[in-house]
Amino acid sequence: MPRALVLAVVAHFFATLGGWIGADAASLTKRTSTWNTLRAGLAHGVPRSSAKHLRVCNAYAYPAAMFVRQGKSDITVGSPMPYKACRDFLLNLRVSDSIEFAIGITVAGTFLVKEVPAEDAILLLVIKRHDTHSTAAAFDSHVFSSSGVAQVAVIDAYQGAAWSLPRIGESDSHGGARTESLHYDTIVAIDPGIYHMTLIADGGGSAEAKAESDLVALRHESYVVMRTGVEAKEGPSYNEELVVYPRSSVLSLMGAAAGIKQPHALTRFAVTIVAAIYSYNV
Repeated sequence: MPRALVLAVVAHFFATLGGWIGADAASLTKRTSTWNTLRAGLAHGVPRSSAKHLRVCNAYAYPAAMFVRQGKSDITVGSPMPYKACRDFLLNLRVSDSIEFAIGITVAGTFLVKEVPAEDAILLLVIKRHDTHSTAAAFDSHVFSSSGVAQVAVIDAYQGAAWSLPRIGESDSHGGARTESLHYDTIVAIDPGIYHMTLIADGGGSAEAKAESDLVALRHESYVVMRTGVEAKEGPSYNEELVVYPRSSVLSLMGAAAGIKQPHALTRFAVTIVAAIYSYNV
């Protein structure tokens, strides 16, 4: 019999109004190495001027691409990020640095760095639309601390009346499907493997698949799963879509050795919530 899906809350953060700042974990029922590593990374004494891994996702539904600047420096190097694109940067990031997002010469939003975590962490920053009636921006941010498991940030960047939830699943060797709903604004840890993501609409009792994508999860890698789109009151609207980044390869999962067998159904499927996403508006 397939093992029952596991969904357990093991850590939680509270929303902040800017920067990567951990909250008190005194009320948590269980502490994890992920939590301890993150707190250690934010502790005093960490070099503040070391190169940092910044992962930026443009979930701002708009026809034009986004330039991203650190201060006055264009880190996109003249190649702006289109809508639904994610990109990794290695920056000399310091406290009080500003990450500016611009469409042409118009600034859409600015993110102020309040804390710089450990050197081996990935700083995730997502820009999105604030509402349906304006072009104001909002941000989601998270620090992926170093971990031996695959971590997935589940982000809702959609603005509008529609409501859908992502489900993660895999097929076992008997053809059965095991799936689990993922909650927005959380970080989940999953076993390495090949998963199928489906965006399921709440249709008042009926389940409709709005979008689908595959996710190849590797150990030590950090992923972003986003619902994007906007039901704009003015200007163009964008349908609900599911974005997964990065797109790891099956060969990386299974190994590139000669004579590799075809990927097989995984025997483990565990989803564990390990944190929450920080959100704030500009």
